[in-house]
Amino acid sequence: MKVIVSGGAGFIGSHLVDALIDRDIEVHIIDNLVAGQKENVHPRAQLHVVDICSEEASKVIMNVRPDAFYHLAAQADVGKSVQYPKYDGDVNIIGTLNMLEACRKANVGKFIFASTSAVYGNLNNKLLSEEEVTVPASFYGLSKLTAESYIRLFYELYRQSYTILRYANVYGPRQLPKGEGGVVSVFFDRLQKDGNINVHGDGQQTRDFIYVKDIVAANLAALENGDQETIQVSTSQRTSINEILSFLTDIHGISILREFTAPRDGDIKHSCLCNKKARNLLDWNPMYTIEDGLKETYAFHQQLESDMASTFENELMG
Repeated sequence: MKVIVSGGAGFIGSHLVDALIDRDIEVHIIDNLVAGQKENVHPRAQLHVVDICSEEASKVIMNVRPDAFYHLAAQADVGKSVQYPKYDGDVNIIGTLNMLEACRKANVGKFIFASTSAVYGNLNNKLLSEEEVTVPASFYGLSKLTAESYIRLFYELYRQSYTILRYANVYGPRQLPKGEGGVVSVFFDRLQKDGNINVHGDGQQTRDFIYVKDIVAANLAALENGDQETIQVSTSQRTSINEILSFLTDIHGISILREFTAPRDGDIKHSCLCNKKARNLLDWNPMYTIEDGLKETYAFHQQLESDMASTFENELMG
């Protein structure tokens, strides 16, 4: 079996690539390395450094002719989408269209798309289902919702099979410390520097935080299940930013200084997704509690910091 993962050098994509290769699947990666990093790439994966909006990326799909295509490459920063809406649309809409068209021409068996809870905007429901009205509060949410619509229409017109996975807030090792989605990684980054953490808003805003390995498991399940479905991948549990900081204090063993600042444009106050459909259609369940996921992520960051210190020491010693 052959699979292409766009964004496969990035945070979630690289974990997915690792899991696919563990299954002895031939994996190709399309990534322009704007957010992805070469050091994340599994040595058995074939990396194609091209942009999803380019003709070169289309040619990779035509040449490889994979059985499935995972589309994880995206502009995923809410703040950047508000500041640069055209760039956000180019990547998330035009880029998706380019990949869809290439997959159609290459007769790719299935198109699996990474979407987001941002499509719902600021709905007040305590637990959101896939049937909720979608009213994005940012251009990022709007561009991902638009990409979803193109994917569904490609099936209606061309029978391009798909599964759309709407992720809750993903965290874990390899996540870059930037953007609203990467709040956990931002906190770890600050812990390693001076221990002072800036919190946008009052810290009472809540998210459905899901560990990256649970997201990967859902993506693997989508290879065989969930055809022509839009499915939320989540824990169905609300956790506030202040609760995350309390967990980190316990793990870190040292009190964390918090500075509260104004909320950002486009930010959502509360977001929690029902995962009943994923449990039923994907035969999937989240395996990690927030505490377990944070402990594993903390251990990763501690090891990374230790490795960097050792490298620096070795360089000083010549």
